Amino acid sequence: MEPETMVSCQYCNVHLPKSEAMTYEKRFYCSSEHLHALDRQGWIGSAKWRISPNQDVRPENIPLDLAVIHHISLPPGEFKNKNTSHYIVDFFQNTLDIYSHPYFAEIASQKVSSHFLIARSGELIQFVSTQNKAWHAGVSSFMGRQQCNDFSIGIELEGDGESAFEESQYETLAVLVKKLAASYPNLQFAGHSDIAPDRKTDPGIYFEWKKFQKETGIAAKNLPYGVASR
Repeated sequence: MEPETMVSCQYCNVHLPKSEAMTYEKRFYCSSEHLHALDRQGWIGSAKWRISPNQDVRPENIPLDLAVIHHISLPPGEFKNKNTSHYIVDFFQNTLDIYSHPYFAEIASQKVSSHFLIARSGELIQFVSTQNKAWHAGVSSFMGRQQCNDFSIGIELEGDGESAFEESQYETLAVLVKKLAASYPNLQFAGHSDIAPDRKTDPGIYFEWKKFQKETGIAAKNLPYGVASR
């Protein structure tokens, strides 16, 4: 008999027979717990990994203590009629076909990313390790601290600011936030509009901050802008 192929767990590096491993996107895990965890490299195993070139190493000696909630829709609003989250993935990877929609020519020169995207279906996609800096906040200020990208995690929800978010998105967001808070216990939460009020309106009035707090159990002190819709 041929010897069985051995693989290593992406999370803990333990070696085990391939037939006993859990497989996700060609990665192997020794347990469901490790598959769904945030690993030491800053990646969640059960997310789809679509690495973005739009990232930097974080500055040293700056604690990661902020998560920023955004919304994004490409082309704007068209998720209502069809699955369009792949355009966001392409945009964050600098591979968006600008000829596939007139709007894309307007954003062709932009180089942006986020750590996470939650599609309308609730699917979780990760573009940047939480240990690195994604280009999501732009010119921004949080409680007097500038350059929020340096110390924050960006979470994009597929949406346009004119529609309610899906229940599946809140469910995925709650699970994600609990994982992040376990690794970053001082994490505070804000909307993009809170840290860049002159430029941004997302996640917008349809994001339910009260629901977000209830489903995640985040303490009020970690929601410095409150739970009112805005």
